[in-house]
Amino acid sequence: MTKFSELNLNPKVLKAIEEAGYESPTPIQEGAIPAALEGRDVLGIAQTGTGKTASFTLPMITTLARGRARARMPRSLVLCPTRELAAQVAENFDTYAKHVKLTKALLIGGVSFKEQDALIDKGVDVLIATPGRLLDHFERGKLILSDVKIMVVDEADRMLDMGFIPDIERIFGLVPFTRQTLFFSATMANEIERITNTFLSNPARIEVARQATASETIEQAAVFVKPSRRDREATEKRRVLRELIDAEGEACTNAIVFCNRKVDVDVVAKSLKKYGYNAAPIHGDLDQSQRTRTLDGFRDGSVRLLIASDVAARGLDVPSVSHVFNFDVPGHAEDYVHRIGRTGRAGREGKAYTIVVPKDEKNFEDVEKLIQKEIPRVENPVKAKAPEAEEAPSEGAAPKSPRRSERKSPRGRGKAEERAEAPAEQESKDADAAPASPAPDSKPEKAERPQKGDNKRRSRGSDKSDNNVVGMGDHMPEFIALSFEERRAS
Repeated sequence: MTKFSELNLNPKVLKAIEEAGYESPTPIQEGAIPAALEGRDVLGIAQTGTGKTASFTLPMITTLARGRARARMPRSLVLCPTRELAAQVAENFDTYAKHVKLTKALLIGGVSFKEQDALIDKGVDVLIATPGRLLDHFERGKLILSDVKIMVVDEADRMLDMGFIPDIERIFGLVPFTRQTLFFSATMANEIERITNTFLSNPARIEVARQATASETIEQAAVFVKPSRRDREATEKRRVLRELIDAEGEACTNAIVFCNRKVDVDVVAKSLKKYGYNAAPIHGDLDQSQRTRTLDGFRDGSVRLLIASDVAARGLDVPSVSHVFNFDVPGHAEDYVHRIGRTGRAGREGKAYTIVVPKDEKNFEDVEKLIQKEIPRVENPVKAKAPEAEEAPSEGAAPKSPRRSERKSPRGRGKAEERAEAPAEQESKDADAAPASPAPDSKPEKAERPQKGDNKRRSRGSDKSDNNVVGMGDHMPEFIALSFEERRAS
């Protein structure tokens, strides 16, 4: 087995690797590092969680150890699709370059321009940025990219999904043509293939796993949920999620719950907290400081359940995530691979559950086609249980009025409840007690309207009580059976 010491890395970098507890490179690192040290362009294709970040940080530190940066002119550039991924790359540089005197700057949204400008003005060896914030600094005249010697594009397929490809092409036009380009992606869409053919020169292609495959250490399962009513779908899905978490018990030390929409992230997080779970949301609309606090809490264990949108599907490197729950099936099949890739990292075992409702079945089929594997189905954990009461309204919300079918009867029970509890033999009794319908040929007698005063005379002179319930059969009042002539005579 190859060791890091055999890859011609800087001795100070090897010392940092040893202190971090690593001895042997992963397959993508073993293939990419030697080619990068030779100065070749690299096209790396590997599933998430395989160590792609170290594949470019280690050779970059070794190469940049010689030389010095000038003001506003970074020597290398790393482009990342999200703030979280950019922060992860910055942490990797801090870990592996602690014995090498290199400077870096992190350009991401949610941070003051003034602070970032101050770092750039001093000169940085490594500039880590999201495309939008990088172009903002460039257009303000605070950044010059003519001295970039190494350019890295990380998670290129995510860049495509987020609409950053035009920005990437523009940035490629701003850096020198003689640069070295390191290009990494988990999948290779047609648009990504076009960019690599345009901007990479005879790259060393390292593909260590079939495109869009999930790690074999991840146990996958799908729960199909058929909601009782359309307007109850989200509520019943949240209940299924809670049952899945409870069923895992202590094995679920921490987990990430992925939702497709930011609004669902907030709703699911609030619902879990209401039921006593330690949960916190993270998505693109939150302040960067809040997102950082939430991620730090998830890493140190003070937050057990992280409810996230796909902004956290990439760039969230927490090695010990035990479970991933897909509250929604992702709209893009590739996102499924990145979501479940947050667990089972670095050879560890993990579990990934996906909740599938009828409207998501087509997207779920696309996921199975992409990974070329049938995901095992498991039984709905709440299917055999009694219906659970509706979730309590949020604070300050007016209580909902019960539907007509749920209003209490005079005996104090709901009509739906009474119908559900009525035994079959009672139904047969009612059927037996029902009056026989008249024969089709017979015509019912036409009851005539009583004359005024009849009721008064009957109450005084009749021996039979007429206080029974007015109706037919045994409870029919006598005056109805009298003919008109008999009534006149009386």
